[in-house]
Amino acid sequence: MFKILSVKDEVRVMPIKFDLELTQSVKESLQEQVEGKMNADIGVFLVITDIVSIGDGKIIPEDGAIYYPVEYKMLAYKPEINEIVMGEVVDVTEFGAFTRIGPLDALVHVSQIMDDKISYDAKNAIFTGKKTGIKLREGDIIRARIVGVSLGKGRSKISLTMRQPHLGALDWIDKDKRNKKREK
Repeated sequence: MFKILSVKDEVRVMPIKFDLELTQSVKESLQEQVEGKMNADIGVFLVITDIVSIGDGKIIPEDGAIYYPVEYKMLAYKPEINEIVMGEVVDVTEFGAFTRIGPLDALVHVSQIMDDKISYDAKNAIFTGKKTGIKLREGDIIRARIVGVSLGKGRSKISLTMRQPHLGALDWIDKDKRNKKREK
């Protein structure tokens, strides 16, 4: 889930940024120190959206930087259990499909792809349902439910399922809708 957070923190502004306007030097320093980082409780820090306030800076002996208390707003992404997400399949392996959901990659294990026996074509990296004939390959856009989340330093594990109604590759869902309309 994407969230806009208000954060109060302290930012270290290096001497190389002293010639910039204060708001710009603080924002650039925050971008370097925060953006792209992960926190297990908050998620991935994506972008600083606004600097709300900057307090008086202080200089620490033997450190040429200035430390400013700052309040800012930022966009963060943290996957939540049971959240429905859209993603693109970026890699297909014999044990599942890695899918990019926002700034993170998640895994749809082979057992969670579809309610059908599945064959894996290693040469073409494609999963195919034996009865239905539906396929999952790299580049497919999917809708899935998050069933497991473990965020940590340097590593994140997110598990997805597509074995529920209205989940799966978008072309499967469209085909299923068209078939149901014909039946009526």
